[in-house]
Amino acid sequence: MTKLRVGLLFGGCSGEHEVSISSARAIAKALSSGQNTSKYEILPFYIQKDGHWLAGDTPQQVLASGKPLSLPNSGTASSQSLSRWESLAQVGEVDVWFPILHGPNGEDGTVQGLLTLMQVPFVGSGVLGSALGMDKIAMKMVFAQAGLPQVKYKAVNRSQIWSNPCVFPKLCDDIELTLGYPCFIKPANLGSSVGIAKVRSRQELEAGLDNAASYDRRIIVEAGVVARELECAVLGNDQPKASVVGEITYKSEFYDYETKYTEGKADLVIPAAVPNAVTQQIQEMALQAFAAVDAAGLARVDFFYVEATGEVLINEINTLPGFTATSMYPLLWQHSGVSFPELVDQLIQLAVARYSPVEVVASD
Repeated sequence: MTKLRVGLLFGGCSGEHEVSISSARAIAKALSSGQNTSKYEILPFYIQKDGHWLAGDTPQQVLASGKPLSLPNSGTASSQSLSRWESLAQVGEVDVWFPILHGPNGEDGTVQGLLTLMQVPFVGSGVLGSALGMDKIAMKMVFAQAGLPQVKYKAVNRSQIWSNPCVFPKLCDDIELTLGYPCFIKPANLGSSVGIAKVRSRQELEAGLDNAASYDRRIIVEAGVVARELECAVLGNDQPKASVVGEITYKSEFYDYETKYTEGKADLVIPAAVPNAVTQQIQEMALQAFAAVDAAGLARVDFFYVEATGEVLINEINTLPGFTATSMYPLLWQHSGVSFPELVDQLIQLAVARYSPVEVVASD
């Protein structure tokens, strides 16, 4: 049987570069175990933090070490840009891409657009699903259209914060009136809880908005809610399946960057100890969210469960979640009866099944 050549694309120009390497290492291990060994050949492609694409031996070395490659001290931007695209000369060898890039320039539709132009199957959502899964404002608008309950929020542009001293006080007044305290300020297009602030006063609100504006042109402010944080994994294309439900528990005030990536700061509880009716509701809402953003292949959907009222609110969808051996997405499927190697295999097969070459329609 001819092996499928899997282009494992990892690294990337984002703050989640190291997480991407860890995810890629776990996937490479899964592709090299059990029946996958006879089905797949791994062709790793590594994107440095400066955007320089590398193929061949270097990506193998990064996978082996688990550490980012140091940026070169010499070389012009033009030569790096040229070699970046020259490395793609090998794409003719790739049968299916497995992008495992987290954050901006990786899961926001940009790389997905490039892979679409290559006319090669790839794991995960296309341009639309990826873009909607990245931009929290657009995502929430789609969720609202789909009738999915969520916390109150307000969309803010950087120009409202920085450019007009008359607008900013009115903006803060409006946030205080409609959302109250505490509330959460988030850059709309960053992952891993980067730039997020929990604010409880006018002074903290102004500082939090100013800080978020330094990360992103689009900012979202959400009303605070006392709730448990639950997650559900989705797998499939047009007829997706939902996993068991898991819970994130932590002692910090909220799930910030340090809590997320520091060992021992947070615990994953699978399955979550919630009523069966809540589990079923979350699974149904996860599938609704998956369809609403036109996701494909995989996604993790996050929820708030307000125990006091029994209310379930959707928080966000992540169309390219972390994929390390200890990440929530593969663990949810492991507890649902799908092993890590089986999960990787299914995702590749889903990518191949979904793919259809772009047809050029001739005009008269």
